[in-house]
Amino acid sequence: MSQRDGNYCDGFLSVIEKPLRLRQIEPNTGGRGKYMAAMATAEVCDSNAALLASGELRVLPPIFQTYGQRGVFSGPIVTLKVFEDNVLVRELLETKGEGKVLVIDGGGSMRCALVGGNLGQLAQNMGWAGIVVSGCIRDVDEINSCDIGIRALGSHPLKSNKKGIGEKQVPIYVAGTLIRDGEWLYADSDGILISKCELSI
Repeated sequence: MSQRDGNYCDGFLSVIEKPLRLRQIEPNTGGRGKYMAAMATAEVCDSNAALLASGELRVLPPIFQTYGQRGVFSGPIVTLKVFEDNVLVRELLETKGEGKVLVIDGGGSMRCALVGGNLGQLAQNMGWAGIVVSGCIRDVDEINSCDIGIRALGSHPLKSNKKGIGEKQVPIYVAGTLIRDGEWLYADSDGILISKCELSI
């Protein structure tokens, strides 16, 4: 049992109200690990009206562009709140990802990029499963060659500031959706889900 902002999560959320369509993906574990089953987001939504109604399962608005070689990814969330400054983005990506997903509340800024090719490669090398940016990326061709899943609002050629201002592992809002550090993210070609707990097959 774990505690997040006063809310308790007792084990896994069950998503077996009806059979799910599964995909086979290889987790980004730095070359380690076996293939794992990935739940289709559409099937999860169809099977879990109650969780959607309660807010334990949330759907991000369809505003994100898809980048990187992994169209399907999932993992526990690490949150970051910054604005047009990516120093803390690098700091987090320099730590072992261990299959986690970095979710960046960049304030939706379309004036500069928070993630570029070097950070995309770093995330891949450190074992992050994916990055979701409420903001922009750049070096799109380089990022698309990285074995990682990335979602962002768009691309912008201008780099960000380097002041180191921001907050790590705090509750954030992305496109009006509350996301807490330690929750789970599931992404595929249909969209992005945020779950209070890891979903069980």
